[in-house]
Amino acid sequence: MVIVGFLGSPRVNGMNSNLLKRMLQGAESKKVETKLFELIQCDIKFCMGCCNCLHKKPELPIGECPLEDEMSSILQEYVKADGYMFASPNYDGSITALMKRFLERKIALTYRPKDAYAKIGAARSPAHFKKKASMIVTANCPDEYREVMGDPCFETMGGHLMIEQIEIVDKLYVGGVETMSEETLSGKLDEAYHMGIHLVEEIEKARQAS
Repeated sequence: MVIVGFLGSPRVNGMNSNLLKRMLQGAESKKVETKLFELIQCDIKFCMGCCNCLHKKPELPIGECPLEDEMSSILQEYVKADGYMFASPNYDGSITALMKRFLERKIALTYRPKDAYAKIGAARSPAHFKKKASMIVTANCPDEYREVMGDPCFETMGGHLMIEQIEIVDKLYVGGVETMSEETLSGKLDEAYHMGIHLVEEIEKARQAS
């Protein structure tokens, strides 16, 4: 089993990163392989909206993009993985530009005939809900602001997962990061660790049921 994590924060040693790494450690405790993509370190160009990846060659698991960067190899790792972790701080009411750029390029995992106007593309390789995902959002606003600060981020990161038929297992909103006590941070890190364990367990259950 392989779990891949995607860090949308530009701060690779910040709280968002530490929470994601702790969640990955939880998965590793279940003897699975993990891989972390720090998106700030990845060469991912902005989607140009040409729709080449969306409209052509439906037989391919990943649509072909004319942009020359690392996204094709990242998506190959994505398709092979069994589970996913997404983490982003809230920047100005939504996910970071880093995470949004990555998510936009994930449209290469879907296909839609060019004449199918105003329709959502279908997954090229649907996961049939055997694959699972978990998410973390951090923000300055305290936990009681989850609905307005966390939920929009979760919805944006989870949009493609619905199309790909990947179930979201857990969502952790960590608010008040600027004034958080060491005791509270320790508790949140512990929660992230157990999220990693839970993600692996849910993937195992899905496999056994199939």
